[in-house]
Amino acid sequence: MASLPLVGLPTDLKQIGAHPFLAVGEKYARAVVDGAGAIPILWPTLQPPLPLGELLDTVDGVLLTGAVSNIEPHHYGDEPSYEGNLHDPARDATTLPLAKLAVEMGVPVLALCRGFQEVNVAFGGSLYQKVHEVEGHLDHRENPDDPLERRYAPAHAVTFNPGGLLARIAGAPSARVNSLHGQGVARLGTGLKVEAVAPDGLIEAFSLSKGDADGGGFLLGVQWHPEWRVAENPFYLSVFRAFGDACRKRAARRNAAGTETRTEAASA
Repeated sequence: MASLPLVGLPTDLKQIGAHPFLAVGEKYARAVVDGAGAIPILWPTLQPPLPLGELLDTVDGVLLTGAVSNIEPHHYGDEPSYEGNLHDPARDATTLPLAKLAVEMGVPVLALCRGFQEVNVAFGGSLYQKVHEVEGHLDHRENPDDPLERRYAPAHAVTFNPGGLLARIAGAPSARVNSLHGQGVARLGTGLKVEAVAPDGLIEAFSLSKGDADGGGFLLGVQWHPEWRVAENPFYLSVFRAFGDACRKRAARRNAAGTETRTEAASA
């Protein structure tokens, strides 16, 4: 019986009392298990970063999660950060190079919210620091005073690129999604193609321009949070299942390569 694929999740810095901790939201780990059918592996985000190539060699996929922090703007422009903007420099130092390296190494990537923005920046794109202050755009933030059920409830529709990866995954031209972000894509990164847009035209999802769903070219980034109660939402579940399928194909190739190496060693 084949073993379950392994999915790496970079961690976030969280201050608890006097000590800094590295953590991942439980909902992301749960979605990897229940949605993708894989085993989550938590990676410490440190400065300097751990050897990223060695980390990627040990997994079959990467989930770049959302977070309370935002990418430091010097990574994508010369605009200063605004007062009160939370940052996590160690996560930036890990995830920005990790995103491109994962694609180069053929490791499937699913990127959510902050992770979606990380991939865009890693590929040379830029961000709006405050989407709600950009003329013509909606306020995509949630009300922090609302209960979680309301904050993560569907907020607006996204329209899929006809014939694109998300349209195939959803089996429909559009879907309603939650919306809990203050920042968003201003300039799309090189090598990425739009998969979905919000009613105001804001890019809400992208994939690789030259990718395939068979593992080696799987990269899907979405601005919303499909991990939220993933088993209860058919569309969100289909996103994680597509990611899980790509991870299983990667695992099969990795295991076959390992078997071939062991066979060669035994016959030497």
